[in-house]
Amino acid sequence: MLVAIPLFDRFTALDAVGPYEVLCRLPGTEIVFVGEKTGPVRTDTGMLAITVDSHLDEIDAPDVGVVPGGPGTRAMLEPGALHAWIAKVHETTQWTTSVCTGSLILGAAGLLEGLDATTHWAAMGELAPLVGATTERRVVPQGKIVTAAGVSAGIDMALWLVAQIAGDDMARAIQLGIEYDPQPPFDAGSPAKAGPELVGLLRGLVTDPAPSQAG
Repeated sequence: MLVAIPLFDRFTALDAVGPYEVLCRLPGTEIVFVGEKTGPVRTDTGMLAITVDSHLDEIDAPDVGVVPGGPGTRAMLEPGALHAWIAKVHETTQWTTSVCTGSLILGAAGLLEGLDATTHWAAMGELAPLVGATTERRVVPQGKIVTAAGVSAGIDMALWLVAQIAGDDMARAIQLGIEYDPQPPFDAGSPAKAGPELVGLLRGLVTDPAPSQAG
């Protein structure tokens, strides 16, 4: 199984690396990072880079596509090479997926019309015109399209995907292997839990228009 993860300037690292850490452990799986040009691509913090190994044109039939999000998505809402590639490979993928604001790119490529979809909570308003309806669910399957909520939700989405491909036991085994046993020190992982003061604090920290917290 070939998994393609497209990268672009100012993507959010965990959006891509979370699903990678899950899917690379599925036997028989190859993962390739693709992009409009090869070489290192900087994340939204500017402090980390991941290498694109293959040009979009070199990968034309992946079994799974995983589109990460990040502040860089806001500069990619007009039709372009990545949108054309996503629309083309979607015709033959088994699964087309996104994490966080990666769903904005799926929507801009015309794949989410009439569908339920999710994204980072801070980007729901941007997603709404591109979909049938937004939802706050963490993982949202709609046929072979699967969207995940913000950042860390990509791990949940990838485990769900493994279960569909190779069964629940394989997904559980991979979850055990990466010791994914969330026990956060604070119960503040959603706006409803965090409350308006923390939401305001986060928005005050976010200046452009969002680093990884709102990618």
